[in-house]
Amino acid sequence: MSRRLTRFALVLFPLALSCAAASFDGKVYHGGDISFQVGPIPASWRTIEVEGTLLAFRDAEQKATIAVGARCGQDGDDVPLTALTQHLFLQFTDREPGEQKEITLDGRAALRSTLSAELDGVPKTFVVYVLKKDLCVYDFLWIKSHSAASESTEFDSFVHGFHALESR
Repeated sequence: MSRRLTRFALVLFPLALSCAAASFDGKVYHGGDISFQVGPIPASWRTIEVEGTLLAFRDAEQKATIAVGARCGQDGDDVPLTALTQHLFLQFTDREPGEQKEITLDGRAALRSTLSAELDGVPKTFVVYVLKKDLCVYDFLWIKSHSAASESTEFDSFVHGFHALESR
């Protein structure tokens, strides 16, 4: 795991998770107080470990990294989705916002944003979804290098399959 990606994860996902062991069966994640299902995972996505994330994948074909984070019962209940999205990128430089649109995800309003930014001088392109549901804030990120010519279609399907579940 690259130092930059680890630093990126630590910047983006300051989580407070309980000590319960996490599990993911390829469709459903259970960990601590958080349980959810996601959409289809393409064959080209390989699970990777990134400190501070619940799930992370590397798509070598698309030259992209996918990360899912969540935090519950903390700071997001009264904060607008736009502010929660901006908060993810406070440590980045040369931020250039792209398209931002509100969508419905798992029966709730969510915000899908695209943007370009640099971390440690390395330019990246991002597609980010932020959702607030059941006192939790969920962040879904698709990250690629500026030079990679790839599309976020599979990532969008993965996110649109999200459904929060009751913790076991």
